[in-house]
Order: sequence, then C-alpha cells, then structure tokens
Amino acid sequence: MKDPEINNENANIASLAYDREKIIVRTSIIGIIANVLLAAFKAAVGLISNSIAVILDAVNNLSDALSSVITIIGAKLGAKKPDKKHPLGYGRIEYLSSMLVAAIVLYAGITSVVESVKKIIHPEAADYSKVSLIIIVVAVIVKLVLGRYVKAQGEKANSGALIASGKDASFDAILSSSVLASAVIYLIWGISLEAYVGVVISIVIIKAGIEMMNETLNDIIGQRSDAEISRQIRQLINAEPEIRGAYDLTLFNYGPDKYYGSVHMELPDTMTIEEADLLTRRVQRKVFRETGVILTGIGVYSYNTTNEEAAEIRNNVQKTVLSHDWALQLHGFYVDTEKKTMHFDVVISFDIDYKEAIGIMMKEVQEMYPDYTIQIVPDADIAD
Repeated sequence: MKDPEINNENANIASLAYDREKIIVRTSIIGIIANVLLAAFKAAVGLISNSIAVILDAVNNLSDALSSVITIIGAKLGAKKPDKKHPLGYGRIEYLSSMLVAAIVLYAGITSVVESVKKIIHPEAADYSKVSLIIIVVAVIVKLVLGRYVKAQGEKANSGALIASGKDASFDAILSSSVLASAVIYLIWGISLEAYVGVVISIVIIKAGIEMMNETLNDIIGQRSDAEISRQIRQLINAEPEIRGAYDLTLFNYGPDKYYGSVHMELPDTMTIEEADLLTRRVQRKVFRETGVILTGIGVYSYNTTNEEAAEIRNNVQKTVLSHDWALQLHGFYVDTEKKTMHFDVVISFDIDYKEAIGIMMKEVQEMYPDYTIQIVPDADIAD
C-alpha cells in the first residue's frame, strides 16, 4: 500500500507501538522496584519470626519481580522492526515471554507447597513482633495500589502480561492479608496456621501459573478472533453501498495489536474490474485507519442483480440449507440459469464432519435442481 494516507497511518501506528513499549517498560520497572522491596522486607520478617507463610509470600514477590523483568525483555524484543527473515515482525515473542513467566510462577508454587508440607510435618513455632505486623499491613496496601495501577496501564497498552500482573498483584494483597490473619490468630489464641496458610498460598500460585500458561498457549496456537474487532470490520465494509455483505473474515495475529486479515465481499455482477479495484482499496484504507488491521487479501463474490429466477433459486436453496442447525450461514451464491450452474459457500459448525455436511446439502439441493451442476464450498466457523 503506497498511498500517502497509508504511509501517514503507518507512521501513526509505529508511534503508538513505541508509546505502548514505553508504558510496558515503565510500569514493569515500577513493579520490579516495589516487589523487590516487599520481598526484602517480608524475607527479613519471615526469618526473624520463623514464619514459613511470610517467607513464601516473599518468594512470591520475587517471582513477580522476575516476571516483570521478562515482560520488559519480551516487549523490547517484540518491538523489533520486521526484517527479511521475519517480514511480519517479532510481536509473537511477547507470547513466549509470557509462557516463561507462567513457568516461573508454576515452579514457585510447586516449590512453596513442598516447603509448606514439610512445615506441617515438622512444625516450628512462629514469633511475631509489632514491627513484623506493620510491615505486612504496609505490604497489603502497596500490593493493592500496585495491582490497580499495573492493571490500568496494561489495559491502556493492551498488554496481556501487564493485565495479568496487575490481577496477580491484587490477589497477592489477599494472600498477604491471610498471612496477617494467621499471625493475629497465633498471637491471640496461640494457634499456628502458618504452614497451612503456606499451602493455600502455594495452591493459589500454582493455579495462577496454570491459567497464565493456558492463556498464552491459546495465543500461540491461535484462537477465535476478537468478536468486537470482527464486528467492527464487518460494519465498516458493509457501510459501502455497493457491498451486500462481508464474509469469511480471517484475522492473523502476529503479536498484541498486530493483525493481518482477509475477507470476501459480495458485489453486484454488473460491477467492472476497475470499480471493484477502487472499492477494495478504499475498504483497505478505511479498515486500517479505524482498526489497525491490514487486509492483505480481499476476495470477491458476485451476486445476481437482474435475474428474478436466480433470486427465487437462491431463496429456495437458502431455506433448505439453513434448515440444518449446523449450517450457520450461506453466502457467495451465484447461479447461471442458462448454463445451469450454481455455487455458494456455507459456514459449517464444528458439530458435524465437513464431508458429511456437504453430502447432505448436495443431495438435497441436487434433488431440487437435478439439471444443475452444483458446487458447495464449506467454510469454517472461525469468526463471530
């Protein structure tokens, strides 16, 4: 796309990407400093008071700090410019860094649960001081404030790693509160819940690590396109008066906020190639400007505009095909009543085998129009 408008918009996108990187790095550095300080204070309290729960809470803070370091590295590497070897950029590196963070969190949780169980088997009495309790209270407040800040910055930069870190920090505040509660219970009633609270904290850490890993795996494997982006793109395309519908939208993710896509548009059979070319370029510019998605491929379906018999055939076929629950949409329909040919696409759900679905539809439509040569193209239900 060599259009001056596109060049200007590319510059704007690059600027936004730079701002995004700065937000991620700045927020992560704040998180690192806060977590290292909290870990140091909690470790001191834990060692002095002989509290396994506090020590494990400190380990959790250290893993959060390490996660922030990896988030910075991932953001820096992911922001590298495309080159000949990687023409679509390095954005997906952020998913790999997120996977590494999840592995660290999971390891920390497993190690913590082992140490907590040891303390249950061989219990040791804790000894809290007023200073220890004050430090834990301060830690709870700091984690609550840090969690809200990091989550807000993550939403601003559309960074899954930061959003997850923000949620994790807020949850850490709850865990630290449980440590504080166990300390108070011990001081008042002499009941030691240290090791048991440690087990609870460990289980929560393990659960968080597994959830992070699953979420990142979905990004790496490839998951359903965001429904809001899909809806917005279709609305932008369908707003063009010449276009009757936008179908087969496929989005390819190459990192946070970086999408390439392809789509089919239904155009009247009276439109010239030159008119279709101008229209597709206009659609590309508009979609890119409004969503940041680059449509690298736009296919065209032709629809009958003057043949009443063709319209009647379409209605009959559509009614028959969509009578099946697994047939979600029919589009790209075109019939040549002189040559006795028709073709159309059908979006098929994952509830039925494609070959079986095509066989059923082919049999039914062929019985309706035995003189016609019929072509049915199955489409996967990949976007809302």
